Amino acid sequence: MKKTLLILSRIPYPLDKGDKLRAYHFIKELSKWEEIHLVALSSEPILESSITELKKYCKEIHVFPLSKASILLNMMKSFLLGLPFQSGYFYNSKIAMRIEAIIEQTKPNHIFLQLLRTTEYVKNIHDIDMTLDYMDAFAKGMERRLENTTFPMRKFYLWEYFRLRNYEGRIYHWFKNKLIISDQDRNSLFIPETKEISIIPNGVDTDYFSPRNAEKKYDLLFFGNMSYAPNVSAAKYLCDDILPSLLHHYPNIKIAISGAEPSAEVLALASSNVEVTGWIDDMRIPISQSKIVVAPMLIGTGLQNKLLQAMAMKIPCVTSSLANNALGAKHMDSVIVARNKEDYVSAIELLLNNETIYHKIADHGNRFVIANFNWEASARKVHLLMYPGE
Repeated sequence: MKKTLLILSRIPYPLDKGDKLRAYHFIKELSKWEEIHLVALSSEPILESSITELKKYCKEIHVFPLSKASILLNMMKSFLLGLPFQSGYFYNSKIAMRIEAIIEQTKPNHIFLQLLRTTEYVKNIHDIDMTLDYMDAFAKGMERRLENTTFPMRKFYLWEYFRLRNYEGRIYHWFKNKLIISDQDRNSLFIPETKEISIIPNGVDTDYFSPRNAEKKYDLLFFGNMSYAPNVSAAKYLCDDILPSLLHHYPNIKIAISGAEPSAEVLALASSNVEVTGWIDDMRIPISQSKIVVAPMLIGTGLQNKLLQAMAMKIPCVTSSLANNALGAKHMDSVIVARNKEDYVSAIELLLNNETIYHKIADHGNRFVIANFNWEASARKVHLLMYPGE
């Protein structure tokens, strides 16, 4: 059995962020064909339950804590070196030496890295084949943030945008294989050879996220990592722009905003119509208790796991063209795509009032996800890229 060393910027459990979800399911599926050795960085407390869960699939687990002091120091170094700030956030030279020692001791057949922020750890590795999962087009995502940001954060995002843009291409040839989550993201990279990058979509566990009968507590649900800027932006747009128009006809409408680490801006959205729940251990509960999932993504990149999970549970979804470009669902068949506030209001009213269309979108969305998004199939593609012919 081949040995694969994975280097991740976070411990991939619990599944409270998109990169964790993707990494966890890749580890789970790849462990069927490979011996997995995991290296994970962590700027948060390490939960024993996370290690216990990952031990089911990993031969070895190495976790390296990142202190606030080292993060600050290394971000300053990254600024001076012209590296992306997030590279500095996650890079530590002492940890790099320990990772190099692990590589020397383990002698992996292949090294798999997730996200640009981990790649400085392998800049001196030249004799082992490596795969990079770009996952999202981070520079393009940073560029989109610039549109709605004012000084001083605009200056920070502008710096990070140019650094990420340069870094995307600079590290390209370090890796034998390159992956990304969608065609939209691949086309948004600032790299001329994008056709060489394999599109590996996320999957959804349709046994876990399956339809269930539950009393409807909420009319609308938005969920995700609620400290992540694109999710914060979407939640504010839902509550500040879309909700006031809905209140004219639905004064008692109930919206749930669910997910880990709600920012101060998200917490401030709470009202008699809006409940900010925070982290929920089992997201199937609020999904099944909601009539509609609304994901009005204005910025950001990647494939929205929230849509896959809701559609798998037969909850109709309304989302933006930005999010659906990655998803690839058919408008008014598997999903409803909205371009502006008026579109969202009309779509929500349609689903609340027309039972036939409601069930059509729900049923077709469920079939679409089952047919197109499967973790085992995606992981198998990754395995064959790393180990052709197996």
